[in-house]
Amino acid sequence: MDTPKVYEPVAPTIDQARANILIARQLQFTHFRDLRISDELSGDVFEAYLEYLDGQRIYLTQKDVNKLGQVKGQLGSALKTGQLQPGFDIYNLVQQRIIERLKFALDTLDNGISELEFDTNESILLDRSEAPWAADQQALDELWIKRIKNAVLAQRLSGTDDEAIVDTLRRRYEGQLKRAYQARSEDAFQAYMNAFTGMWDPHTSYFSPRTSENFNINMSLSLEGIGAVLQADNEYTKVVRLVPGGPAAKQGQLGPADRIVSVAQEGEKPVNVIGWRLDEVVDLIRGPRNSVVTLEVIPSSATDETITQTIAIKRDEVKLEEQSASKDIIELQRNGEDYTIGVITIPTFYADFQAMQAGDPNYKSTTRDVRELITELQKQGVEGLVIDLRNNGGGALHEANDLVGLFIDKGPTVQIRNANNDVQVLTDEDPSVAYDGPLVVLTNRMSASASEIFAGAIQDYGRGLVVGSQTFGKGTVQAVRPLNHGQLKITQSKFYRVSGGSTQHKGVVPDIEIPSRIDKTRIGEDALDHALPWDQIEAVPHTRYYDFSGVIDELRKRHEQRFANSPEFSLLQREIEFLEQQRKMESVSLNLEERKAQHTRIEHTRLAIANARRELRGEEPFETLDALEDWQDEQAADLDSTDNELDFIIREGGHIMADMLELDKRMASILSPQQLAAQAPAQ
Repeated sequence: MDTPKVYEPVAPTIDQARANILIARQLQFTHFRDLRISDELSGDVFEAYLEYLDGQRIYLTQKDVNKLGQVKGQLGSALKTGQLQPGFDIYNLVQQRIIERLKFALDTLDNGISELEFDTNESILLDRSEAPWAADQQALDELWIKRIKNAVLAQRLSGTDDEAIVDTLRRRYEGQLKRAYQARSEDAFQAYMNAFTGMWDPHTSYFSPRTSENFNINMSLSLEGIGAVLQADNEYTKVVRLVPGGPAAKQGQLGPADRIVSVAQEGEKPVNVIGWRLDEVVDLIRGPRNSVVTLEVIPSSATDETITQTIAIKRDEVKLEEQSASKDIIELQRNGEDYTIGVITIPTFYADFQAMQAGDPNYKSTTRDVRELITELQKQGVEGLVIDLRNNGGGALHEANDLVGLFIDKGPTVQIRNANNDVQVLTDEDPSVAYDGPLVVLTNRMSASASEIFAGAIQDYGRGLVVGSQTFGKGTVQAVRPLNHGQLKITQSKFYRVSGGSTQHKGVVPDIEIPSRIDKTRIGEDALDHALPWDQIEAVPHTRYYDFSGVIDELRKRHEQRFANSPEFSLLQREIEFLEQQRKMESVSLNLEERKAQHTRIEHTRLAIANARRELRGEEPFETLDALEDWQDEQAADLDSTDNELDFIIREGGHIMADMLELDKRMASILSPQQLAAQAPAQ
């Protein structure tokens, strides 16, 4: 392996020192959160920096932490004046410890994994972020032997032979070692600045010059990649969300909070990317259109980081039309009555800015497309409308404002407050209403930003019911500011609903709750450190079209009765309970027999849940988990195999709509008879 044998400590540059002074100034005087650099903040930066560099506490000893802690109270004043050396000293020591640990791991592999014992009562803690630091080097050696045992066991249980296991682990450790030797000054600076900027809020961050270029490419969506938004998560690269209509979203196996372990090009061996810089991982994932990239990931549902899944995705550009809103119809028969309910799915809030600026009268946008879909659905005689915003991470703010305008007469849609407490109100000025009937808006934990503005406005106007799970809670606005060296993305304002409450941290709480598989403790604004809090400002005057308080209890009761008898819902609950049990596991056994038994139990449950779902659809159950996984791979490879059956949560949205119509005929329109007559087209 052509790696240098000596670690060259990295040192700060004059450009970085200048950028640091500018960042400190901007954070203190222009960020939405009023926070000054103090001794207390200094200690918090130190803790956050260590968490970033050694979040699982597997490289440093308590002795190291005590030694580094001598500068703990001085970081704040140093950061004000661009003195970066203390941060670089910490970074250099951690890199040296990483190198020592990886050499120890490689030596252990050289001694042969046959020397490792798997018949003891040992276990290993899965998440060490809250664990005490190892006392000394001997304690770290013992921990690393356990880590290697855990990795070996996980692979043996998935049927890999020892030679292949050693080969995989050796490549992983050698890749990380090579990376540690190649540390650059820019890596240390970006890590240190992000520990610092993260004190104000999780969406404020520093981009080094190279990362800035990637950020700009991402914003214009012109990359030939897989359509995933990624971020650095300690030594891993983590999936934040999938771009709707992109290759990864269509392939269906990659998900938010999955962590990428390796990347392989067609016909080549996988390259381990643990410890790699985000921009380099992005470079590996990008490539020629129609070529295949294979990612090895730790799924967000995995109990520990030795459990990985391999996902092959064909690269392509993300096309605007793939993200367009689409429609469907649900036909329901209840108590001798027929109901026709329209469904509009909105994956993202989009607008073709280029076509708009070029003066193209037919430019695409969410609001324009939804208006057309509503007209088509009305021709088909729909009595109610379900808007599906699940997994819609937001997009163009003015589109959320215009979309609300399709369903209300006119009025305010959202308030935006900046750091100086100036409040700007976005308003729908158009008195026309594209759809005046009853509405249900479906949300989940991945509905964020512009989705939350739309759902919140529909709720505040009494224009419809929100059904699903509490949304993400991303209620802040960022601006990207150029620096002498790189860029600073900084939170400068916050969204508030017309009723005065912020969408920040709390998101939108549905009127009727449907549980979800998504892990709220890992995904959502309230799962992020230093997230800005929820608060309230004054409401702005707005119409309240309908008061649901008279019917909401009955609607919830009917919904619960339906779900009590729904095989799909009991299956969803069973799946959620299984995932929660997995998440509650704090440690795993390093005893082969115990581990086998546990593995068999988990596999058995996964197969049982999958087969129960197949039986609901009248399909043959799978004999083994291998058969299930082969089928899943085939489904993922066939991009045309969409699930034609509308999912039961959309159907439930339709049933809630039918309940609304049954309980109160006044919901048929928000307009008075006179207004309806005025809006009716001349015959």
